[in-house]
Amino acid sequence: MDLQTIVDDLHLTVLTAPGSLTGVTPSGGYASDLLSCVMAQAAHHSLWVTLQAHGNVVAVAALLDLSAVILAEGAQPEPGLIEKARVEGVTLLATPRPTFEVVGRLWALGLRTPT
Repeated sequence: MDLQTIVDDLHLTVLTAPGSLTGVTPSGGYASDLLSCVMAQAAHHSLWVTLQAHGNVVAVAALLDLSAVILAEGAQPEPGLIEKARVEGVTLLATPRPTFEVVGRLWALGLRTPT
């Protein structure tokens, strides 16, 4: 399943996309608002769901080469976050839906945590 399928199914807003979303297949998913947990547990190329919307999110996403970050619960990006994501080549997506619902919908689509 590619990112475009996820965007379409969850009706996500694309804030940044360095390239075609149809060519990106997440390795799995991870949900957390603690950056240290994401750095320790999220797999490379996975999709991260969070309500954090500050510059460190982009730094962690770039460090792990994540497929994308979904900002859930209507989180509003801090000034400069979108530009930083563009510069770093990080795909940012957004939704007003709660994190729990987003994760449930991703699970229903078949996205799992890599083992």
